[in-house]
Amino acid sequence: MSNPDQSQRFLFDNSPVRGELVGLHKTYQEVLSKHNYPEPAQQLLGQFMAAAALLSSRLKLDGSLILQVSGNGQVRVLMAECNAAGELRAIAQYNDDFDDQGKTLGSGQLTITFDPVKGNRYQGIVSLNDGENLADVLQQYFTQSEQLDTRIWLACDGQNASGLLLQRLPAEQHHDRDEDDDIWNRVTHLAGTIKADELLNLTNEVILHRLFHEEQVRLFESEDLSFKCGCSRERSARALLHLGLDEARQLIETLGHIDTDCQFCHQRYSFSADQVEAIFQEQRNSLN
Repeated sequence: MSNPDQSQRFLFDNSPVRGELVGLHKTYQEVLSKHNYPEPAQQLLGQFMAAAALLSSRLKLDGSLILQVSGNGQVRVLMAECNAAGELRAIAQYNDDFDDQGKTLGSGQLTITFDPVKGNRYQGIVSLNDGENLADVLQQYFTQSEQLDTRIWLACDGQNASGLLLQRLPAEQHHDRDEDDDIWNRVTHLAGTIKADELLNLTNEVILHRLFHEEQVRLFESEDLSFKCGCSRERSARALLHLGLDEARQLIETLGHIDTDCQFCHQRYSFSADQVEAIFQEQRNSLN
């Protein structure tokens, strides 16, 4: 397959065109192992993870890229997150009466969030219409919101997920007197011949050779991708503050403790009465 659990960047020499290849296996299977998803949701989730990994290569600083779709179909919510270290997590929410014959996503919207560790969060939204696939919607986003010519191909078979991205950089970011003016049309036409099974089963080197053997392609070192959930006891403690002290005390009185479960990885964090009081006391101290 495309090099498993890796992303790899490439460039076309003397041109403003960049590319990225992504392959996921263990990372994808880790996500599937946390939930019992219907097969169509599994397929979409794999494509979503591949897309998040492809787009996270644009992160210039520490932070995360988050893709989220909210639709009115059988799968109501899809979310995938990838940070600058190549760590991914993802989740899907679907109807209890999931029907394979119904619309999987339906209409809704796709939200792309760039969330840096330092600095302001940036968010873009694009409509999701019946019948559109994820690659088409992402291409539409980059064309409309960022004025970047972009083409994306995604594939998933329930075991592996892969993706290919081509993007033409803005003219002000690239200028070369020997630049090939027709290269964008040429390489996107060639990339459009890729089949899903090729994207899933061939190595990056073979894919690039089959598609672009007559082009001057510069392949960079691959970067590892892995599953990692961003949950922690500290984050769960901060979430308790949103309950308010009175409601937290009522839960303690009823249950004797408060448990929080991560929806991504099912990790459970349990807090005793004394621990809950200490969390709110620390908040009060920080405000004084």
